[in-house]
Amino acid sequence: MLFSGRGNPALASAIAQELGVTCSPLTLKTFSAGEVYCRFDEPVRDADVFIVQSTCMNEMTGVTPNDALVELLLMIDAAIGASAHRVIAVMPWFGYSRQDKKSELREPISARLIAHVLESAGAHRVLTVDLHAPQVQGFFTRPLDETSALLLLVDYFRGLQLEDLVVVSPDVGRVKLNHKFAEKLGAELALMTKERPAQQVAEIGYVIGDVKGKTALIVDDIIDTAGTLCAAAQTVLDEGAARVYAAATHGLFSGNAFENIRNSPFEQVVVTDTVPLRADAPANVVTVPVASLLADGIHQIFTGGSVSRMFGGENQLI
Repeated sequence: MLFSGRGNPALASAIAQELGVTCSPLTLKTFSAGEVYCRFDEPVRDADVFIVQSTCMNEMTGVTPNDALVELLLMIDAAIGASAHRVIAVMPWFGYSRQDKKSELREPISARLIAHVLESAGAHRVLTVDLHAPQVQGFFTRPLDETSALLLLVDYFRGLQLEDLVVVSPDVGRVKLNHKFAEKLGAELALMTKERPAQQVAEIGYVIGDVKGKTALIVDDIIDTAGTLCAAAQTVLDEGAARVYAAATHGLFSGNAFENIRNSPFEQVVVTDTVPLRADAPANVVTVPVASLLADGIHQIFTGGSVSRMFGGENQLI
């Protein structure tokens, strides 16, 4: 049985269509006091219950990332209490995944806490797309299946047939990802230096590698406010690049992200639909669907197959 939270119901519907099923009915609402309510509208006894919920903001349904997280936990608890056989949390975007370590003293490791809370609620396993850091897997004692949108994004850019392409890593931490991306596209690789003096603040340094006269593609896993990304685009153009594109799995687009992108030199900013795209998105923001990817993962889990076999063992960004 497939259920959808209010984090990304459009993606859940697309997954259901890929699987040839319909999303089962349930009641979800937020009381005037701000508390979330959940009830399954039909029995789930002895069923494998898959709950699709990106723990992100959705302006259409009116939920915040924290609302979506609490809603997911309540759905898991309700399914366990209604005697479901297994409960699988399908989290296309795993909220709090960037807080995977202590950057300063007296900080929480939030991603670890979320993993513990999901397991405490009763989730038997989690299916997600492109975690920000591999160590998040180690926070779970139950199975976590990570799928990757890398091949979907590679196929999209392969279809554009861009000439003189160079893949540009926005920082040292993303070099392995960008190397894999460049390898699959048969492109060259360049690197940018970046310092991060505070959260959501980054300072772009310079480009290491040849981008002069070429089409630059900046690849990351997440686009948030897009301030750093747009600064990186201008830097590669200043270094002589002819055109610039960007790609990422998760497009959060918070704060002034869309304004930043509208004022940027990007020809296209390509993301997947793990997070719903707001209606006021700029024309140069393109989404690649991941419903088929997640539907395949759900099918493998339901039938006892191998998720990693879908990718030939390459189901992780890094």
